[in-house]
Amino acid sequence: MMGLLVLRERLKEFYARYGIYITPVIKFIFSFLAFSLMNKNIGFMTKLTEPLIPLVLALVCSFLPYGAISFVAACFMLAHLSGISLEVTLVMAVFILVVGLLYYGFQPGDSYLLVLTPVFFLLKIPYAIPLIVGLSGGIVSVIPVGCGVFIYFTLLYVKQNAGVLTNDLSTDEMQKFMQLMKSLLANKLMLIMVLAFVLALLIVVIIKGLSMDYSWVVAIIAGTIAQLSVIFIGDITADVSVSVLGLFGGVLVSLILAGIYTFFVFTVDYTRTEYVQFEDDDYYYYVKAVPKLTVSTPDVKVQKINARKLQRPQR
Repeated sequence: MMGLLVLRERLKEFYARYGIYITPVIKFIFSFLAFSLMNKNIGFMTKLTEPLIPLVLALVCSFLPYGAISFVAACFMLAHLSGISLEVTLVMAVFILVVGLLYYGFQPGDSYLLVLTPVFFLLKIPYAIPLIVGLSGGIVSVIPVGCGVFIYFTLLYVKQNAGVLTNDLSTDEMQKFMQLMKSLLANKLMLIMVLAFVLALLIVVIIKGLSMDYSWVVAIIAGTIAQLSVIFIGDITADVSVSVLGLFGGVLVSLILAGIYTFFVFTVDYTRTEYVQFEDDDYYYYVKAVPKLTVSTPDVKVQKINARKLQRPQR
């Protein structure tokens, strides 16, 4: 445990010293991963699937704020969708515009979740999103997370029905649009995932704020149970097929990621908890103070000693 704490402190010191260089690298990796996964799963516009395109866009995004990165990723996604169906492109464009006007005009800090949530779905670890976002954010974060789930399942629908969307010339544009909306809104798995993520995120946000010992650990466990419960109930009642192996594998990895995040952000020593009570003219105050668990990194100095050869006196 002591070795992990020392490693954590060293990493914090390293980031504090070189954060100005590390942050663009993180943005580059995040952007390149998003563009590459979109090319792999919905690469309908062949000009954008060239290996150089995601690389150049990721380099540009490494110097942009996360809100601008989300905008570039949305344009990249719409360009791919326009290569297969104008109806899907219109639906997604209107959806992104409405979300942007109603939410991101007031709280743009969570805009990366619109991209990160589909990315985690493609990486088969989506269940980490409600846990980590719940630990780091607030209740309002349910909006970008729920919208991210909708975006992923829309892209999945397009991928699974690419041939139908491209070759269906027997119906007019309005009929195709209505059919698309009915198919998306009738997607039971999408609705169950949105419900599971929203419920888990709310539970994590509420429990982590309680003045109880190990509240973050309890929040992670409760959020995971909530996700599994909603998915299993949906599997039974709504006849939704979910891969049990993939579900438990994704949940296990998500628990590990949430535990790592907790270790680096919220490691406290409950054995030294103190309770303070004081008052003023209007209120009584009951304060619970829990010290952070920190260690000092060892200051290792290496001194090099050069051995000198003894010289014999000349006779």
